[in-house]
Amino acid sequence: MEGPGDPPEGTPEGAPGGGDEEYRSVVFDESFVRAARLQESSARERLGDHAPAVRTRHAWARLGASRQLLLLVLLIALAFGTAVYMGLRHPYKEPRPPSAEPLQTTVIPLAPRGTVPGGPADRLFAGSPAQRFGEGADGVTLPDARRTQNFSEGLVMAALATAKEYTVRSALDRAVLGGGDGRAVRVLLAPSQLDQYDRSFEHPAADGQHAITGWLVRFDPAQVALDDAPVRVEGAFSLTEVSPAALEVSADHTFVYAVRPAAVKDGKADASLFTVRRILRFRFDRDDLQDHHLQVLQSTVQAGPESCGADDAAYLRPLLAGRTADNSRQPATDPYATGRPAGGLCGVLAPGPMVPAGGPAPPGR
Repeated sequence: MEGPGDPPEGTPEGAPGGGDEEYRSVVFDESFVRAARLQESSARERLGDHAPAVRTRHAWARLGASRQLLLLVLLIALAFGTAVYMGLRHPYKEPRPPSAEPLQTTVIPLAPRGTVPGGPADRLFAGSPAQRFGEGADGVTLPDARRTQNFSEGLVMAALATAKEYTVRSALDRAVLGGGDGRAVRVLLAPSQLDQYDRSFEHPAADGQHAITGWLVRFDPAQVALDDAPVRVEGAFSLTEVSPAALEVSADHTFVYAVRPAAVKDGKADASLFTVRRILRFRFDRDDLQDHHLQVLQSTVQAGPESCGADDAAYLRPLLAGRTADNSRQPATDPYATGRPAGGLCGVLAPGPMVPAGGPAPPGR
């Protein structure tokens, strides 16, 4: 006979055999299964010899897809941040160029020994050393451009060309020479020197840094007028690489101007020659070369004929035809005083640059 079986209605509640009731509160959802450290091998996997019934799941596999993506993004961000930090801290970065230095200026009047000769401009030029000089911008010539250790031929040429442009604008542009606002020169300066340049225009002073005549050549339009004769020029440029990040260009030029009194409107007043020698030192870093800028580090100007006591911080003040130097206003120099010397530098102008052929012309001729 068969043993007793379960009643057709199922196992009575509370009777033996109803042990499944204690597991009803356990829910094996998908997250529980994914989080399990052990995973049952498939039937195909268990066919192999000595194959274990279960295997340990890798920690990466237990993570959800969204968590895996988040962790991957974090790893990429960490790698990128490390690369940027190492780039900023790279020990072999190109050295930064020094910031622009203030311009140091020296303006030296050259006093004539006697009366300033006058006459037609062409005759004055013919009797002076300026006869062999070039005329205007054509007299400002550049040397051949050759690459340096750290700068290409193109960058060297850019430095020389910008130095020439500054030279032409600051000493040959008639608007600048006639006392203009100097914007044509300002646009070529590095931004770090603009404040000094503007202060020199607003408050010119013979303090070694704020003489506008150290930046450019200009005459007081109320006193001096330029003759129509072209300005004569002679000089040269030289270039040096001072560091892997900077070039320097030196410019040494002599300019000879024919000038007349501004008050004479009929043009019958005699002209006279006024000579200016300028020695400038420019610096270019790579940003300057890219932006078509330069830094003017040093300017030494010798100008004459002038009186030794001339106040030439704002304008150069030529002695015109028939005049002599008045050196009575030259301040005394105290060698025991400290600081910048009160007495300005002054030289004596050699007669050659201003004496026309055949000797000086009589005043008023």
